[in-house]
Formats: sequence, C-alpha cells, structure tokens
Amino acid sequence: MTNLILATDSYKQSHFLQYPPEARIISAYAEARLNDFSDDVLFLGLQPFLIDYLGKPVTVADVDEAEAICTAHGVPFNREGWDAIVADHGGYLPIEIKALPEGTIARAGVPLLQVENTDERMPWLPTFIETALLRAIWYPTTVGTLSWKCKAIIRAGLEKSSDDVAGQLPFKLHDFGARGVSSGESAALGGIAHLVNFMGSDTLEGIMAARRYYGADMAGFSIPAAEHSTMTSWGREREKAAYENMLDAFDGEGRIVAVVSDSYDLDAAVADIWGGTLREKVLNRKGTLVVRPDSGDPIETPLRTVKTLWEKFGGTTNSKGYRVLDPHVRVIQGDGMNIGSIARLVDRMIEEGFAIDNIAFGMGGGLLQQVNRDTLRFAMKANALRDAGGQWRDVAKKPATDPTKGSKAGRQAVIRENGKLVAVRLDAIDPAQDQLKSVWRNGELLIRQGFDEIRNRSEA
Repeated sequence: MTNLILATDSYKQSHFLQYPPEARIISAYAEARLNDFSDDVLFLGLQPFLIDYLGKPVTVADVDEAEAICTAHGVPFNREGWDAIVADHGGYLPIEIKALPEGTIARAGVPLLQVENTDERMPWLPTFIETALLRAIWYPTTVGTLSWKCKAIIRAGLEKSSDDVAGQLPFKLHDFGARGVSSGESAALGGIAHLVNFMGSDTLEGIMAARRYYGADMAGFSIPAAEHSTMTSWGREREKAAYENMLDAFDGEGRIVAVVSDSYDLDAAVADIWGGTLREKVLNRKGTLVVRPDSGDPIETPLRTVKTLWEKFGGTTNSKGYRVLDPHVRVIQGDGMNIGSIARLVDRMIEEGFAIDNIAFGMGGGLLQQVNRDTLRFAMKANALRDAGGQWRDVAKKPATDPTKGSKAGRQAVIRENGKLVAVRLDAIDPAQDQLKSVWRNGELLIRQGFDEIRNRSEA
C-alpha cells in the first residue's frame, strides 16, 4: 500500500487525457467549506503526508506495478508521464504546495493549501494527488477542530468555577480512542490532532507520531489506570482488596491512579469502600485517587459520584464560591462523552456548585472515529489553468442545484483582514501579503514545523 501512483481514485488515472491541450499548469486548492459543525477549523496533518508520502520517490518498480494494475483494472495509464517523473525528477513529484502554517485557526471557506505542478508537461498532477492529500488533512483537521471546540467548552467552565484555569485545562480531556479507530495510522493522526489542544492521552501512536513528524520529545502523558478485567478478576467478594491493591501498587509522591468502580455497584463502591473502609488509606496517600464511573447516565452518574465523594471526603470552597474536593479524590467520566454531553456535564457541575477542577473527561470513538470528510465539508478543487502562452485563466464550478458546492475561481491567496483570515484572489494583492507559504517543492520540505509552535499557534 505504498505505491503513490495507486493512492488515488481509479478514474483519475484517465485524467491526463482530459485536460485541454493548451493546459500547462493547473492550480488546485483545498478548504473546509461552510458547514454546520464549526465556523472555524484547526488546520493540521500536512507535514506527515509530505514526509511519508511525497518524501518517498516513485520508482520504476512502482510504475511497472501501477501499469499492470491499471491495465487489468480497465483504466488508462500514463506511462509516459510517470516515466518522465522517474527519469527527470528522481521520482519526486514536480509540484509546489503552499499552505497555511499548521495549527492555524481559519474560518471555514478559507483555503488551507494550494497545489501547482512545476513541470509544464504534467498539468494533470495537482488533481491526481487529491485523494491522498485530502485524506491526509481532512481527518486530523476535523479531530483537531472537535478537540479544540471541546477545549473552549471546558475552558469556559473552568473560567467560571476554578482558581487554576491554566493549570487544569491541559489535562481535562483525555484521548482513549486508539481501539475505536479504523487503523493505526488513524490513531496516530487523530492522536496528534488531540495533543495540539490537550496533554492527556492513552493513544501511544499519537505520541510517537508527534515525535516523528513534529519533533515533540513528549507531547502527552498518562497515568496507571484499572480496567474491568483487572478489577473483576479478583471476584466480587474481593472488590475491596482489588481497590486496595491499586492504592498500594501505585503509591508515591504525587502519584495519580484511576480506578474503574462500576463493576458491580458504583454507588456502594464510592460510599462504602472508597468513602468507607478505604477512606483513611485514600487520605493517607501522597497521590490522588481518580474514581471512574463507566456506565449509567453520563451526566447524572458522575455528578452523583462527585457529590458522594464530597460527603465522604469533604473539601474546600474556592474564591469563586465553588466546591473543590479534597485533593486526594477526583472523578473522570469517559463513557458517553461527546461535545454535547461534555457541555451538559460542565453545566450540571456548575449548577450544583462544584468546580470543574473535580472532574476530567475522556473521549474514545467520539473523538477519533465519529467524524468524516463531510463533518467539515472538505473539498479540493481546480481553480486556475495556465496556458501555453503563459496566461492564467479561471477554473471553477457553480452548480445551480447546490450553490454551496460552488468553487473559487482564480489562484487563491489568504490575507489577514480585521484580525481574521480571508480568501482573496492572488492577482488582486501584493504576493508578500499571502499567508499561504511554500512548504514543499519538487521533493523538498521547505518549512519544518515543530509541535510547540503548532500548539502556540492554535492558541493565538
């Protein structure tokens, strides 16, 4: 699955025969069109694609394989074009990609990148890579945008109820999505996207991808945590012993341990074991016990758990008038969490007088899998053609049946206007104003972005 020539839709193999004969250069751009999910998007994911896909040269063996497949598959094959790429360009695609810096928050409808061929013999090339390129960016951009929107909700709750917004926020939403995605690559790209916004993750593919593609030494953190298999293997009659073992095995200065507590009877476990027979042991630890409900109503169940812990362990009232549990106990809610239920749980906590300090949130499939290309209405469209005489002419579509699917005409630029990024025609501005910068040309990565700068940019 590493042959770039075959990382496209079958019908694109015939497109080299379809462009007008005067075409020399085609320009194409990618954007998240106006959509119902988010007015703004967090752009991410181009650099991994450049490194892993465009950074690997096409070989004669790739061309031979692709020709055999396409011939048997029933579609034309551009042998002459691909032979020229291998012979004249060392196998690297003769294209230039200009893009916004990753981590940029851009309004929907603003081009995130633009592609042109640099060899006039190959005007078919920019749109040929649409499938692989669009797939590379729509997913991490959508996950990153979802995580970013969750961050805004949680931040607002902390700002209303917490004395420590900056210290709390980075660890308030934890990624548990690795098992729920379609592939390890999805876990890596989605995991990276979440880590732009938060520092809590159990998706090791995302940690490693942030290290490989963006130079992050350690982008996220986790803690020892129980699952039902480790708790129920003790048997119901030894539920207390299972919990006590967790406290003993992971004791230490500042050590946090999370324990799923709904294997049998959550309310009894919280009131009678954690807040009863093990109460003193919990209070005598140097670290924090995080109780995890994992069933029941995703809003009222964790709220009830917080209330019970308050009754059993007490706490303090902060300067904003909200209750904060004793630092030895906290709650994490992962079951049933999505952007809507997180917002409702934040509101209910505040309604009941509890600071958001008391709870953390987890998301699995809802974070990394329950998105698709249409969530942000991603598209890549040709927007200009340069002919044999060197003249640019507009290329665009404007379907009468759905005006929202109309595309932009003319080579695009992005400028900052009144503090917002907006799309304009490149020929209407001084090119120095353009926020789309060349990041890739003819096999060379021109700008390598670090993870910290991407995180900082997303906060700007």
